[in-house]
Amino acid sequence: MPRHAFRIVNVFAESPLAGNPLAVVEDGRGLDDATMQAIALQFNLSETTFVLPSSSATRRVRIWTPTFEMPFAGHPTLGTAHVVRELAGAGDSLTLEMKAGVIPVAARGDVWTFDAPAPKHREPRATREELAAMLGLDARDLGVRPLWVDTGSEQLIVPLASSDAVRRAAPTAEALARHANDGARAMAYVFAREGERVLARFFFPKHGSVIEDPGTGSACANLGGWLIATGAPRPQHLQVDQGAAVGRPCRLGLEVSAEDRIRVSGRVIEIARGTLAF
Repeated sequence: MPRHAFRIVNVFAESPLAGNPLAVVEDGRGLDDATMQAIALQFNLSETTFVLPSSSATRRVRIWTPTFEMPFAGHPTLGTAHVVRELAGAGDSLTLEMKAGVIPVAARGDVWTFDAPAPKHREPRATREELAAMLGLDARDLGVRPLWVDTGSEQLIVPLASSDAVRRAAPTAEALARHANDGARAMAYVFAREGERVLARFFFPKHGSVIEDPGTGSACANLGGWLIATGAPRPQHLQVDQGAAVGRPCRLGLEVSAEDRIRVSGRVIEIARGTLAF
């Protein structure tokens, strides 16, 4: 019977049972796409990753949600790097080959940082009033210039006028599907900034309901792209809090350098190891 070792890690976690959980299958060789998808559904976490050999990086990584494969995602990048460091004896600096490209990752202890690809952006088709209604808010709750931003995974980034508005956001699945859809998936990242701290939430529809992600590294990187697109002064060093609304508090670090390099960081804590046998 084939056996495949896996680990469960919590990413962006300040304590062992916080953060965004990730399953990492240590060796994905011999697993076809259908089996990877079935394993991701079995774990039923937001993402499961599979580690594979690479000719261009320390390891190749494939990222699966319970229903589809992703070219890039932030917390799987950091969580998988934490596992690969031990598997490959790679030290604190390594690279991961993903469908979105080769991603550099580095660590200081158990705090990992990835360098995001250069951002692209575009204006949303929806009006401010439509976006506000999508989120269950008033137009006056919106901040300046919502944008679609892509640093590896395109998402709708919506600034809000206050942390209170972030907490009150209550989107519907139907409205997200109509106004926050890039043609393949629907999702919206809302945030408000107070000094060097940001409160953020990330929503997406699934099976007719709205799901809230505890900690979204790709969206944090896209926030960096939003800062660049809107002409914010650089460098920037922000602390991003997410996940408290779903009982999984996450803390992310965001750096946008003077040269417009975007880096996202967070602590990774391993909590379990096991073996798949099927």
